[in-house]
Amino acid sequence: VQLTDSGGGLVQAGGSLTLSCATSGLNFGAAAMGWFRQTPDKEREGVACIGWDSTITPYPESVQGRFTVSRDNAEKVLYLQMNNLKPEDTAKYYCVTGWSGGEFLSPENYDYWGPGTQVTISS
Repeated sequence: VQLTDSGGGLVQAGGSLTLSCATSGLNFGAAAMGWFRQTPDKEREGVACIGWDSTITPYPESVQGRFTVSRDNAEKVLYLQMNNLKPEDTAKYYCVTGWSGGEFLSPENYDYWGPGTQVTISS
């Protein structure tokens, strides 16, 4: 399984970014996919999860109303649209798959992680 996340960058507060995760080596159409983020001084935080059928796990309050996860099963790509970005959204964002059961937004429940893409929001 290979996950390649991209789309991070430096934007001003209030701006938008769209992250992408290209995949290979998995049955994408049957896989739950998610996005996590982490800063050096915090634990990994699940920000979005989408099922094989595009069912979306409720977003955490920290991103509710601002982030939207989506998937293209034909292209085998996962997306995260991030709007109204805040400085506290600054983190490295990771695409994940290989859900092994349990809470969808718990990092220990995923077997495969992308290398991450850095998102930095300036105030």
